[in-house]
Amino acid sequence: MILESVTIVEIKPSAPFHFDTTFHKPAHFTSGDNYWESGIRWQTFRFLGKYLGVIFRNTGSVEIPKIEVEIYSSRPLANDLVAEFIQEIQYRYNLNFDLNHFYQHFASDTKVGPVIKKMRGLRPGHQDSLYEYLIIGIVLQNCTVRRSIQMMQILFEHYGTLLEFAGKQFWCFWDLGDLKTVPEAELRSLKLGYRAKSIKKTDDSFAKGVVNENELRQQDLDTQKTKLLNLYGIGPATVGYLLFDVFHHWDYLDHISPWEQKIYSKLIFDQDPNHPVTVRKLFSYFNRFGPYKQLVIHYLWEDLWWQRKNQPIPWLEKLIRA
Repeated sequence: MILESVTIVEIKPSAPFHFDTTFHKPAHFTSGDNYWESGIRWQTFRFLGKYLGVIFRNTGSVEIPKIEVEIYSSRPLANDLVAEFIQEIQYRYNLNFDLNHFYQHFASDTKVGPVIKKMRGLRPGHQDSLYEYLIIGIVLQNCTVRRSIQMMQILFEHYGTLLEFAGKQFWCFWDLGDLKTVPEAELRSLKLGYRAKSIKKTDDSFAKGVVNENELRQQDLDTQKTKLLNLYGIGPATVGYLLFDVFHHWDYLDHISPWEQKIYSKLIFDQDPNHPVTVRKLFSYFNRFGPYKQLVIHYLWEDLWWQRKNQPIPWLEKLIRA
């Protein structure tokens, strides 16, 4: 599908704001629906039944932030749809998040302070809807990054739509419920393994209205957690990521995986990852950050992966290969 109609909107995030660390997360696996380079991000969206190709451009600074948003579509977009889309972007990327309270309390911390200084203006953020996030999470389960990328590409090629805009081509997600006529056997034939059943059940849950993201955003933490755990194949680790990335609970932390345990042990206590500190000790450390404990983890995590992006980190490379 060629998208030639263009709508340009300017967004002014709250200051401070750092474009690159917000719109690019080096730890995320590469998928065919987006591309980033410093100061610019290309991304496709399936939004309210429309196929959109979007270019985000950094046109401001950390202290005086501005983002130019080019929205490509097959036909001119109604003003109210554009306004709703921009509101959604502001939500997903936390563009109105006031970081000052967090900075005031922890800028002097020996571990977190230097990262805050280095990555001032970093926002948590995720470009995908809850449905899309879950599909990606299923594809990532129990396999290498390379294999996950292959499976995501196969899904895009069979059920996604290739969009062309501004001289580039990117895949776009299918809409929730679009797999209702797809037999599980067909998904298995794509070599998705047991994930075929999880993808099928997830799509069914959204199509039947068992889960509605916008409604769930208005619910309290316990309700969100319960409904997410009721989804087929979703465990506590995935729920933790969802509650932070999708529902913006900066303080939610009740699970640390063995892999994360090794990384946090090295990052915080300089402990050999092969002999990590106890999970209890890690919880004790993070709990002192109160309402921002998961946000602290995000800052430390992003700093680590940005370092790796610029230069390999031997101890981390071993864990990734493992």
